[in-house]
Amino acid sequence: MQYTLRNVPPEIDAALRRRARREGRSLNEMAIQALREATGMEGEVAELRRRDLSDVVGSWIAEPAVDEALDEPRKVDPDLWGGAASRRGARRGR
Repeated sequence: MQYTLRNVPPEIDAALRRRARREGRSLNEMAIQALREATGMEGEVAELRRRDLSDVVGSWIAEPAVDEALDEPRKVDPDLWGGAASRRGARRGR
């Protein structure tokens, strides 16, 4: 979420900038921290959004055409993965 704040009083601006400098943080980080403190959220961990997937668990329906289509990319080409060509390249210092 992005905010644009206007008419920030100079004393608040100065205080946030001083605190940011003192803590080695950006003005943006300090403003968010101040908002957390002001709203009583200091110390709370942001709640993660989670989706319950129990409605789809066990719902896979075997489809031979899909399985066949997925079999080809799952095959390992021995020449690319440790086969004879790979061993020849290793002997030549590649």
